[in-house]
Amino acid sequence: MKTGKFWSLKLFLLLVLLVVLAACSGEEGASEEPADTDTSGDTEEAVPQTLVFGRGGDSVSLDPAIVTDGESFKVTENIFETLLNFGEQDTTVNPGLAKEWEVSEDGLTYTFHLQEGVKFHDGTDFNAEAVVKNVERWKGGAEEKFYYFHSMFKSEGEDIIKSVEAVDDYTVVFTLSRPQAPFLKNIAMSPFGIASPTAFESAGDAFGDNPVGTGPFKFVEWKRNDSITVEKNEDYWQEDLPKLDKIIFRSIPDNSARLNALTTGEIDLADGINPSDAATVESNAELQLIERPSMNIGYLGLTTTRKPFDNALVRQAVNYAIDKQAIVDAFFQGRAEVAVNPMPSSISGYNEEIEGYPYDPEKAKELLAEAGYDGEEIELWAMPVPRPYMPDGQKVAEAIQKNLADVGIPSKIVTFEWATYLEKAKNGEADAFLLGWTGDNGDADNFLYTLLDKDTIGSNNYTYYSNEEVHELLISAQSETNEEKRNELYKQAQAIIHEDAPWVPLAHSTPLLAAKKGVTDYFPHPTGSESLINVSIQ
Repeated sequence: MKTGKFWSLKLFLLLVLLVVLAACSGEEGASEEPADTDTSGDTEEAVPQTLVFGRGGDSVSLDPAIVTDGESFKVTENIFETLLNFGEQDTTVNPGLAKEWEVSEDGLTYTFHLQEGVKFHDGTDFNAEAVVKNVERWKGGAEEKFYYFHSMFKSEGEDIIKSVEAVDDYTVVFTLSRPQAPFLKNIAMSPFGIASPTAFESAGDAFGDNPVGTGPFKFVEWKRNDSITVEKNEDYWQEDLPKLDKIIFRSIPDNSARLNALTTGEIDLADGINPSDAATVESNAELQLIERPSMNIGYLGLTTTRKPFDNALVRQAVNYAIDKQAIVDAFFQGRAEVAVNPMPSSISGYNEEIEGYPYDPEKAKELLAEAGYDGEEIELWAMPVPRPYMPDGQKVAEAIQKNLADVGIPSKIVTFEWATYLEKAKNGEADAFLLGWTGDNGDADNFLYTLLDKDTIGSNNYTYYSNEEVHELLISAQSETNEEKRNELYKQAQAIIHEDAPWVPLAHSTPLLAAKKGVTDYFPHPTGSESLINVSIQ
């Protein structure tokens, strides 16, 4: 019995030892298990890289060569690329599709050396021949269609770009008929994005409905007056770019509705924020307020070929009649300055000696009497969409309407859909119209010549203003490479334009945008349109 008890005790101890060892083994296994399992639950989930950009209106076309409106360029800037690029937030000239360039001593020959290995979205090659075909398309197209090219590179029937030649696959030479001081800045502008020759030759007039460029994003879909969708170009020539997978440009005409869409999370980025809503955005911890560098002019155009504005005295009277400071105070909330000249003071060549027309209703009445104005009602056109230079066209028009009534000019406010508004105004059908301009390249030529020279009537000169002396000054300034002399020519032109008064310059604004806090590396450009190549959502 003694021996049996001994073996029973021994067996018992052995069983206890096995249990203890098993427990220890289990503890060791538990401590090692995390190294062998998926720990993704411990990290933040990746944020979808889709940006919804709310804007005030739809694009007119997605062919950059045939449009002049900012809503079109806002999209095309991401589909197409130009030979040269502007700086991230200024108008200094940098490499683009051209990596290097040389200019001849006489200023007549520009040689561009192109990036290699770049393809259009349709898989065809970008090369010197593609550049030649684009320029030939712009040159050979109807002036009323390719207005930007003809307004920038044609004068008095003369082609400033005399020829363009592909020297080899990646070298292209532009030869000018006369020097053009802002040529490099001009060629960097959004309208001169390089398109696929295969695509535009095949599509013809429909190219703007299915655009094909070399840019970081490819066109996907356009729902008119609703949205335009572009997606990441997986074969983009710049490594690790773009950062976004998709951009949806949504048209939301009402400023308040657009801000509400941002607040509720329907969109990620909104332009055209009312200055009066800036404090609301700043007080919301989930949002960020963004200021676009100012380089614009908002104005009331007076069509000089239509009565009563074919009389300079009436145009001067309207300048005296409008309380510009009150408009800036009421509708820009201190985020604008009253305009005097047709370009902002930040542009080289601005004439600071011109004081502008003060608000003087009695002087306006005197001039109207002197002009023999008969009191006939005019049409006052109000913009249907908010623009960077005009947050609320309807309200500004109502303020102007009251100012005009106070001096005896009755007016009827009229508006149209945006594309129609631009087309009819361009055709000279408006009596007085609200419009504006955001500079394309930071040069005085892009304001004075582009908007008020006789050469640009029917394109960007909506008032049909024509003055031979102004024309001679502006043409001389284009070819003058001495900066001091060039600025003096622009100052003289501004003095004459001020006296002729084809516009009532209203304001130079600081446009506002707002975004979710997670939108990073978005830098608004003073030209009003920018590539979203570096933007991401955190």
